[in-house]
Amino acid sequence: MKNWYNIVGFMLGLLMMIPQLYAQETEVMVRVRSKDAKFIGSSIGGAKIFIKNAETGEVLASGMTSGSTGDTELIMQQAHSRNERLADEETAGYLAKLDLEEPVFVTVEAYAPYTKKQARVMSSTQLWLLPGKDITGDGLILEVLGFVVDILSPQTHERISEESQIELEANVVMMCGCPITPGGIWDADQYEINAVLSRDGKEVRELELVPGEKPSTFSAETNLEPGLYELLIYAYDPITGNTGVDRTNFIVN
Repeated sequence: MKNWYNIVGFMLGLLMMIPQLYAQETEVMVRVRSKDAKFIGSSIGGAKIFIKNAETGEVLASGMTSGSTGDTELIMQQAHSRNERLADEETAGYLAKLDLEEPVFVTVEAYAPYTKKQARVMSSTQLWLLPGKDITGDGLILEVLGFVVDILSPQTHERISEESQIELEANVVMMCGCPITPGGIWDADQYEINAVLSRDGKEVRELELVPGEKPSTFSAETNLEPGLYELLIYAYDPITGNTGVDRTNFIVN
């Protein structure tokens, strides 16, 4: 019996000498920023965030960014020094809280803007997360390129008389929803916004869309022969490389 107690005591002593792993809460702030614009927040539906174990694919945390697009003057008009924050407490982000027992190598994915399927893109990065070592403040900022393009006219499968003047109209904004206007911070004169019309798979016409009175709205007019048409409207910024596309189909009787 005495030997048994000695063995148990010896084993307990060994266990006490082994460092015990325990989970530590670790905060990770993830933000998503539109290239040449602001943060993607609640006003355009947010960005969907996934934090995954890079080795196993297990989703460790997921959620939506929420909050404002940020301070326009600070982000777009002021010069920035090293380590200067661009986000404040109201700026959109997703705060993940993970219980980590050991360092884990993760993939962080952002899908944005999440509710705009024709414009949604994925941006990702990888990094080590360490137990108890928070990444907060501006946090981890992922950048997404592009424009959100929504065709307003013609409507999908709309039937239009051959004699009618056909209005081509689209709403074009930055990925954060920021407006595009002539002479504005996001200057309409800097971008190419064109409509490409095709019939039976062959391009028949390309037209430049011009800004209207309403911010972010661009339009042109044309006449077409009877047929089944596909309309593609694209936006392109030759300076930043931002692009965006939307498509629809309509009928000319």
